[in-house]
Amino acid sequence: MSLNQHTLAKSASLSGSSLHTGEKVTVTLHPAPVGHGRVFRRMDLPDAPTVRAHFANVREVERRTTLVEGAATVHTVEHVLAALSGLGVDNALIEMDASEPPICDGSGQPFVELVRSAGVVDQGQPQPVWEITEPIYLETKGGSIMVALPDAGFRVSCTNVGPEGRFTQFQSMAITPENFEKEIAPARTFVFYEDVKPLMDKGLIKGGSLENALVIRGEQVLSKEALRFRDEFVRHKILDIVGDLALFGRPIRGHIVAVKPGHGPNSELCAAIAKQYAKALALVPPRMTPKGGEVMDVNDVMKLLPHRPPFLMVDRIVSVEGENKATGVKCLSMNEWYFAGHFPGHPVMPGVLQLEAMAQVGSILLLRKPGNAGRIGYFMSADSVKFRKPVVPGDTLFIEVELTYTKKVVAKAKGRCLVNGEVVSEAELLFGFID
Repeated sequence: MSLNQHTLAKSASLSGSSLHTGEKVTVTLHPAPVGHGRVFRRMDLPDAPTVRAHFANVREVERRTTLVEGAATVHTVEHVLAALSGLGVDNALIEMDASEPPICDGSGQPFVELVRSAGVVDQGQPQPVWEITEPIYLETKGGSIMVALPDAGFRVSCTNVGPEGRFTQFQSMAITPENFEKEIAPARTFVFYEDVKPLMDKGLIKGGSLENALVIRGEQVLSKEALRFRDEFVRHKILDIVGDLALFGRPIRGHIVAVKPGHGPNSELCAAIAKQYAKALALVPPRMTPKGGEVMDVNDVMKLLPHRPPFLMVDRIVSVEGENKATGVKCLSMNEWYFAGHFPGHPVMPGVLQLEAMAQVGSILLLRKPGNAGRIGYFMSADSVKFRKPVVPGDTLFIEVELTYTKKVVAKAKGRCLVNGEVVSEAELLFGFID
């Protein structure tokens, strides 16, 4: 598959019962535009709120990965995300009429079949890929070890270790759409018998049965059908790793080595990879950022914003995640008009202009939405404002903004500015729009 972004050719639905809540649910996968990412939508809640499939939204990792954004929660997202990621679907809207996708047979295969029934299409725009630049090593209190190493492709090497060393299994595999569909997706979830009652006492696995999970009792495997692979347990662990690392938001080139993985360690590794990415991004001059896809140069920016130099505080947009999050860049030189008077002999970018930069990136997000082109945004308030470090000539300011509330004429956003990966200012913004 090429390095372009991909989405679904058409919509497709699947119904069933959820594993942990036991609810009846229908999940529908829809095509989505370039740069949209993978986004869940709770159709059963007022206003149908969305939750981005992003590691920053992870709130719970016990036996499942739970995402929370605003008032919306989605549980057990790993299997559907693994299917989308494993088959190279970058942009998709995932609608559900309950809080958790159906468990089906406990594997990722039903979701793979759902994606195949919808079809996968090339969107003709580049998909940024992150290559692990240097080794990452994590060791958790529970004895899990997670490592990410540089690699030309995407490979996972995993060791599953059960209680008292039972059913220790190892598998190493390059993750391609073909390998994922044939060798990983069919592997089913499993549980050790002694863990069943504690999980039920916590209100989990309400929809669990031998039809959707393998139960290990002593040295025996209880199941409605025979094992699909001799090492089915470790293959399912790899399935979970693929699903949890999909929360990074873009394909990874690297070799993941995991010993006793779980949703918690997987999420920690995803956050560590994102930290490495953010650090590298802060050190790369904007002129090195590739054109195309989610990138907007200054001419693209001025097509949306009414601002013009010297009051244009965004040189380019380097990342757009879904409809509500973007990162802009402002390159600062001694030629900026405000440095001459703020302050002579000690030039510092005024904090109010950093707020203005956040508002301009937020305006770009809103003006990208259908029907908003040509409108003008006005600042209404700024709360929880913090200025942490001075911004000086020679700095490259990265402006991250996330919309938290939007209506027809009013929007709220959280923004922050970073230099070399360190936050220099942050605020909560309120602005209004008129024609």
